[in-house]
Amino acid sequence: MEHMNDSVVAEFVLLGLAQSLGMRFSLFLFFSLFYVGVVLGNLFIVFTVIFDPHLHSPMYVLLANLSLVDLGLASTTVPRVLSDLLTAHTVISFHSCMTQMFFIHVMGGVEMVLLISMAYDRYTAICKPLHYLTIMNSRTCMLLVAAAWAIGMIHAASQFVFAINLPFCGPNNVGSFYCDFPRVMKLACMDTYQLEFVVTANSGFISMGTFFSLDVSYIFILVTVWQHSSSDLSKAFVTLSAHITVVIMFFTPCMFLYVWPFPTESLDTFFAIVDFVVTPVLNPTTYTLRDKDMKLAIRRLSRQVASSREMSPYILHQHRHDH
Repeated sequence: MEHMNDSVVAEFVLLGLAQSLGMRFSLFLFFSLFYVGVVLGNLFIVFTVIFDPHLHSPMYVLLANLSLVDLGLASTTVPRVLSDLLTAHTVISFHSCMTQMFFIHVMGGVEMVLLISMAYDRYTAICKPLHYLTIMNSRTCMLLVAAAWAIGMIHAASQFVFAINLPFCGPNNVGSFYCDFPRVMKLACMDTYQLEFVVTANSGFISMGTFFSLDVSYIFILVTVWQHSSSDLSKAFVTLSAHITVVIMFFTPCMFLYVWPFPTESLDTFFAIVDFVVTPVLNPTTYTLRDKDMKLAIRRLSRQVASSREMSPYILHQHRHDH
């Protein structure tokens, strides 16, 4: 933290997504609608898992944590984007920029580990069903969740300690609508080639390696099911299709943002919007529409809400009658 005092730059300039008032209004509506979907959809999954005893299993505990992370990931950038679109003010303070970078990578690291944990859960459930309750018990689930948050913090902190100590004394245009390590590091008044490689390895290569590892694991599960019973293959594929969709939606933008050697402003903006806005709103939809237990839980919850509404006038009437 010593070098923070040496930094002349006290604020950074973010990329404005649009210049004209009409385009800014259209983008504001787009981001607002998607963010409302992110908040409502992910909170709905969290509360459904909490209040439905039938969903108190490792798979749905991991899903609830994934929903919290998706909500957190979207909240690191979208509220700021909405504010910038309304005011056309695209300046962010040094401390706010650093804070945004840190939490983006905390959430990204946690989500990565959660997706690995969910793949392991599905592997155990499909390939070792007789041992599932022994392997994926509540203690194991809690350890996986704790490990996900711990690794997310370590992942972010390992890059943050370098970025916070960089000297910034010249250009301050980030060239993106949010702060991230690769973009901000290039503005430092020193040679950051080695640091940029560390960030690429930490975020890009790990994302790529995890993506291909998860793909291999899902293929292995499907092959194992096919060898044991070809009739169960379609059922297993339906079960895994939601997971595969989420993995592709999450890791594809990460690989382009951190590994793609020919970055362009428009491509980076597109994949960042996918990562921060589109994916967090699609995850709840993907799981609720393709998961039978989630559908049943939603119906039970709807019936409970409906019955409570029907009982309310009766209770009120009885209360008045008693008095």
